[in-house]
Formats: sequence, C-alpha cells, structure tokens
Amino acid sequence: MTDTAVTQEQTEQVTIIGGGPAGMSAALYAARAGLKPLIFAGSPYGGQLMLTTEVENYPGIKTIMGPQLIEDMRAQVKELGARILDKNVLSFDQKQAPFTLKYDAGVISTKTVIVALGAKALWLNLDSEQRLRGKGVSACATCDAFFFKEKVVAVVGGGDTAMEEALVLTKFASKVYLIHRRGEFRASSIMIERVQNHEKIEVITNAQVKEVLGEQKVEGIVLTPTSEGANVPEKIELQGLFIAIGHKPDTEIVKGVVELTKQGYVYTHSTWALDYLHSKVDISAQVLADVAKKSEKLTTMTSVDGIFAGGDCVDMIYRQASTAAGMGVAAALDAQHYLETLE
Repeated sequence: MTDTAVTQEQTEQVTIIGGGPAGMSAALYAARAGLKPLIFAGSPYGGQLMLTTEVENYPGIKTIMGPQLIEDMRAQVKELGARILDKNVLSFDQKQAPFTLKYDAGVISTKTVIVALGAKALWLNLDSEQRLRGKGVSACATCDAFFFKEKVVAVVGGGDTAMEEALVLTKFASKVYLIHRRGEFRASSIMIERVQNHEKIEVITNAQVKEVLGEQKVEGIVLTPTSEGANVPEKIELQGLFIAIGHKPDTEIVKGVVELTKQGYVYTHSTWALDYLHSKVDISAQVLADVAKKSEKLTTMTSVDGIFAGGDCVDMIYRQASTAAGMGVAAALDAQHYLETLE
C-alpha cells in the first residue's frame, strides 16, 4: 500500500498502530463494520510472529509458519477494505480527538486510535543466541515446549516468569536446567519452592550463558561464573534454550499521551480496575467513578477518550498470539461503539 492511498485532508474513523495479531484482528472487525481502518503496521511489520517458525497453537490452524500467518491476516483485511502502511507512527500531536498522528510521509487525522504496539522479549544479546532463534532458542515455553519432548533444555532467568517457564517445560522435556546470574531469586517463595523441589529441574545459580553451541540447531551452552568460587559447569549439552529475563512493551510513542503502568504497559479501563482492586494504583473516587461509567461497554479504552489498546502492549501475563487477537477484536468493537455514541 502506498502513501497515496491516504488522503491527509480527511479524518479517519479508526487508525490502528501495530501490525501483529492484535492490530490485524482489530482491523478485521473494523473493516467488516465498514469503518475502512488505516493500519500503521510498522517497519518491519508483523511483530514477534515474523520471528517465529512453526505455530501450532493458533485456533483453527493445525500448523503454520509465523510469517505466513501474518501474511494471511494482512491479505484478509485488505480484501475487506482496510489500508495498510508499513510505516511507523512517530508521534501523537495532541491528547484529544480528532488525533493527529505523524509519520515519515506526513500526518493523518483520526477520530479513534487502537494501540496494538506489542512487546519485545529481552534477550542476552549474544550473536549465537540471535543466530539460533527459532532453531532451539525461544522466549516462550508456552508456545514452544511441545517441540522439546524428551529433550534437555535450559531456562535463563530468576523471576516468576522463569519459574513458570521451567515448570511448563517439565511436562515435555526430560530435564530442565534453570540458570540465574545471581545467588538469590526475585521470584515468589512459592514458585521457588516448586522449582527447587521438582525432580526434573536442576538449578544453577551465579552463572550466565556465555555462548550457545550449534550451527543449524542448539546443541549446548557454555557457562561462566558471575561470582568468585561459584560451582558452575563449563558446558552443558542440551537441545533447547529459553530466555525468560523479561519483556519490554513498545509503547514509547504513547508515553505522555495515555497512562502507562510502571513497567510501561498501556493502562486500559479493565487493567486499571484490576490494579486498583489489588492496590497497585491509587485512583481518586471521582476518576474511578468516571472509569466505571465509561467501562460499561468500553473496557479497552485507555485514559484518553477515543484511544483504545490491546495485545501485548497491554497484556503482561499471557502474551500469546490468540489472546492478542482477542484483545484486538475487543478494541475494535469498543471503538465502533464509541464512534456510534459520537454520532
């Protein structure tokens, strides 16, 4: 899609920022509603699925390569009238509708925005790790554990996510190493206890991965101690390496426009309410009342009326393609309802 397909004088009904499962699913529903959504899919487009090999856990599809799934989604929404620009939004011009979005070829005006920017897994930044991503190196045990039946694998990390990844892998792998660069874990005590008591898991602390071995697939790892006197094996033969040191939401362009969590994820009315119930955020009674009133049918609305969000830039728990798609659908339905109220 070329830039000439965008008429900068007109005001768009729905503009979607993000070209992954959340953005494409939002586009699907917005297009079927006749809203002719404009999608800034990003450059490069497609999100984490473009870096994924086989996908076997997307409903209705037995197996498909990640990039092909994205291409199929793009073709589907285009047929329904959605317009895709493989460009990045550079900034928001203002905080109320109609919103002005800047990109490298100009600006567009839009009544609603759906933020589907996604998130990126944090990596060890080893050349060998990057070369073997999708060939035994992964950042999602829930996605890829099935491929490691009766294999030896390792998880790198020290938080609850790393513990959960290790426990998920025990259902398939024959042995799981949990490697942490410190002597103490930051995970909850109950998760640490479960991991330390599991017969399939061996914990190695005060160690970091120095190199991932293998040319076409993971064959092992080289470790180095992070503290003097640490008893760390120099090399471990294994077939899978899972990095679980955190995720970073790609929300820099909406920082200062909508409310974000301390970790940088976008607050929607539903996540805001959950954090309030768990005393993670301080909201005044008036703000809470306003949120409750608007949230009757607009749970994906952000702190700014007319801006909605879904997918991994909101979800710091599940981070699956199918859950992102569902959140994108919800955001599109909310945006449609919001536009109807304006009319």
